[in-house]
Amino acid sequence: MGCRKRAAKRELLRVTAGSDRDGQPAVVPDPTATAPGRGAHLHPTQECFDLAVRRKAFGRALKTSGTPGLSSAPVAEHLARSHVRPVNT
Repeated sequence: MGCRKRAAKRELLRVTAGSDRDGQPAVVPDPTATAPGRGAHLHPTQECFDLAVRRKAFGRALKTSGTPGLSSAPVAEHLARSHVRPVNT
């Protein structure tokens, strides 16, 4: 979704539309890929995440572009907890 490169599904992080801790609309990680509803996949790297945020790809991929203020903070927190390092190119 962010870098638009193909990869096996097991190498990607699935995200879904949901709610953050405050109940506000947000993009949430679904590492087990078991959450119901529409999901999107991205590489679990900071670089791919940053590209997805910059391109506003979460709203389009999850078909929630009409939802104002869709936060991607839960995904950023998940990547930080996973100790994902930026990819040097």
